[in-house]
Amino acid sequence: MAIIVLASASGSPGVTTTALGLALLWPRPVLLVEADPTGGSGLLAGYFRGTRDDPGLIELALTASNLSDALADVVQKVDGTTVSFVPGTRSHTQASALRDLWAPLAETLGELEATGQDVIVDAGRLGLNGSPTPLLDAADLALLVSRTSLPAISAMRSWADAFQRPALDWHQSGLLVVGPGQPYEASDVADVAGLPVVATLAADPASAEVFYRGADQPKRFESGPLVRSLNAAVASIHSTISRRRTELLEGARS
Repeated sequence: MAIIVLASASGSPGVTTTALGLALLWPRPVLLVEADPTGGSGLLAGYFRGTRDDPGLIELALTASNLSDALADVVQKVDGTTVSFVPGTRSHTQASALRDLWAPLAETLGELEATGQDVIVDAGRLGLNGSPTPLLDAADLALLVSRTSLPAISAMRSWADAFQRPALDWHQSGLLVVGPGQPYEASDVADVAGLPVVATLAADPASAEVFYRGADQPKRFESGPLVRSLNAAVASIHSTISRRRTELLEGARS
């Protein structure tokens, strides 16, 4: 499959929750990389409720070993799943130490596809100090996560020109819209950003709490609106990347 990177234009639209939800429902082995430079791992503090203190990106940045070997050493498993993960930094002050990590890490992550493993990256908010731009550049699909409130759409508008710049080296980008109809529709966000909507996620706060802070699953969780829309998002992501690869292959042959 591929490398899929999720990021936001502003605020907290649920990038980490979405990335984790996609990973846990992914149909084959997947590595979740928490590359948000903000610091304070939302994965360890949220889903794992502060019960783990695993090594993560800062250990990769400081390693003197081969990066592939170092990555294998820091990758942790989510019990009972085919998901593995690399936690983010513990503090925003560590963001500058990651600047020289992103480019070689992007290359290393790209090599995982040959092993039958996909990669989902939580890149956090765009434009921050230490943002993992090389991971966005290397992604097979970069997804901008946005809610449909006016502040969210306004923030997306501020990035619209950047999305359209030819110099932006994203192979393919699109929108993942959270909570369509609250109050605006996904199409309204798409019109502002100038990007296609790849997937939408239902507003389902009780189910989101499972991914966000490790809450107990509510009744009918697996058949609820959030999980249904996550499964649809997984299918759409696969279809989008496969279609793009087919187009590129046909273009190379012509």
